[in-house]
This record gives sequence, structure tokens and C-alpha cells, in this order.
Amino acid sequence: MSTDTTSAIGPVEGGPRYDVDNPAPYIEAPRKRTGRTPRATRGNFEMAAWLFMRLSGVVLVVLVLGHLLIQLFLDGGVSKVGFAFVAGRWASPFWQVWDLLMLWLAMLHGANGLRTVINDYAERANTRLWLKGLLYTATVFTILLGTLVIFTFDPNIR
Repeated sequence: MSTDTTSAIGPVEGGPRYDVDNPAPYIEAPRKRTGRTPRATRGNFEMAAWLFMRLSGVVLVVLVLGHLLIQLFLDGGVSKVGFAFVAGRWASPFWQVWDLLMLWLAMLHGANGLRTVINDYAERANTRLWLKGLLYTATVFTILLGTLVIFTFDPNIR
């Protein structure tokens, strides 16, 4: 136990000791504000995006673990999955909605996370614009294509 009364934790073994005379180094933010950076451009969008990440993450855990439990353990494993298996599954609106929810939530959750990374680490506004444009295009394309496949799947295709 340390006899030093200046810190509740005490000194860190092997590391420097920070105090008033020896402050911790300053770590800059990934992208600093400039004079041209608007103060409030989004309102509560970032809070809603943060909340969406938490809620969609919880729902995705339930959907994905349920999917894995049912597909791998209750339905006989990966060896049973084939065209006929998928056709039988997607004949039921329940499984269509389950898979649609997984697709939409996973794509939106991932896109929102990548949007945050782009905002944090792309320094130039033009770079952020192009990267987010590509991200949104890929996200919309994948969601639309996946939704189309789920609802127009034809088991009688030859």
C-alpha cells in the first residue's frame, strides 16, 4: 500500500507519474475544429444515431443468435442448407421478415458505424463527402437488392 496521500490510486508501476509539475501529454482529437467548422449542424441526429447503434445491436444479437441456434442445431446443420432448404424457409412470411430484419439492421448498423469512422478520420471535407457517398450508395444498393431477392425468390426457377 502506498503512503502517498496525493493520489487515491498511487503511482503506476513502471510508468511516469503525472502531477501538476509533470502533466500528462495532450492527445489531439482525430479532427480538430476550425474557424469554418459549423457549431451545430445536425441537431439531435448524432444522439439518434448513437441510440440506434445500441438498440439495433441488441436486436441483431437476438436475431443472429436465434438464426444460428435454429439453423445449426435444430435444423440439422450446414449440410442441410441448399436451394430447397431456402425455398422452404422463404415460403413462410415469418422467415422472410426475420431475414429481412437481419439484413436491414445489419446494413444500417454497419453503415452508421462506418459513417462515424469516416467523420472521425477523413480530414478533408471533400474526402468525407465522397467516402460517405460511396457508403450510402453501397448500403442502399445492398438493402434494395437483398429485399428484392427475399420477396421475389422463386422456388420453381429452372
